Amino acid sequence: MTSPLLTTPGAVSADSPDSDVAAHYGDPSHEARAMERSSAWVDRSNRGVVRVSGPDRLGWLNDITSQLTRDLAPGTATEALVLDTRGHLRHHLSLVDDGEATWVHTEPGGGPGLAEFLDSMVFMLRVEVEDLSDSYSVLTVLGPERSRVAGAVEDVPSRLTGDEIDLFVPAENLVTAAEKLTAAGARPAGMWPYEAHRIAAHRARPGLDSDERSIPHEMNWIGSAVHLEKGCYPGQETVARVHNLGRPPRRLVMLHLDGTAERLPALGSDIELGGRKVGRVGTSARHHELGPIALGLVKRTAPVDADLVVDGIAAGQEVVVDPDTGANADLDDFRRKPR
Repeated sequence: MTSPLLTTPGAVSADSPDSDVAAHYGDPSHEARAMERSSAWVDRSNRGVVRVSGPDRLGWLNDITSQLTRDLAPGTATEALVLDTRGHLRHHLSLVDDGEATWVHTEPGGGPGLAEFLDSMVFMLRVEVEDLSDSYSVLTVLGPERSRVAGAVEDVPSRLTGDEIDLFVPAENLVTAAEKLTAAGARPAGMWPYEAHRIAAHRARPGLDSDERSIPHEMNWIGSAVHLEKGCYPGQETVARVHNLGRPPRRLVMLHLDGTAERLPALGSDIELGGRKVGRVGTSARHHELGPIALGLVKRTAPVDADLVVDGIAAGQEVVVDPDTGANADLDDFRRKPR
């Protein structure tokens, strides 16, 4: 559903999968600066929204996801993954519990599939799953003044992370809520500056920066979305094996792209080293200070100081996931021991 906020003066529609919301409102550089220096709101009403209620919800989520949610305190924001039995990503959940229900947002178009999966896992527990993607929208507030500004929208579930506040707003109140944020001093900002902010923070976007083979260690999700000291859940064996014995086959990098190319690489394009493919590029954006940047997945064995070529564009790499991540065991010593 196309966001009504695309009628905001200066709004320009973003590309897929964000084509239902704004890429920018006429001045992406100043929108980006507002995110860092004062406050800005971002229309993310294309996100899927799922609500999980019932007294058994937190223990149940604890058993089927990668995150420790059993004793999650109200108002505590976290992330969680639903993995398949081989440790590959099925769903990414950005969630918060308000004491009565757990609110989740996920990638555009992902709400119905996530709700269907969760509902199939309820069995006899006191849990109710609702897909609210059509009736609730996400507005994200960023910047040093975000807490004060977000307070202008009252009586809605909110999710406070390190540098963002996600507001779960009834869809019919989306325009009114945005107007309140603007009146409180926040600047409208689109997905172009928001994505640049996310990439610079090394936060991978599921389904764009990841692929069907991605495992959590590769994507820098250990700690943020995967708790290493909790009970069993689907995919835990892969997580534990990489953490204790081995290294992931690939690693996430941030790429500093040659700005003279005057274009950004196409999603999924090859990353090359010496003319040979060593990975794939994910999302890319133009950062107001760093210039063109992107996230990519490269082979663990690719040298961390090597210059790369991305879709024909020269690129330097910034390490996000260390090649030795998860190597908590002395592999040589392990191989020497009799088994």
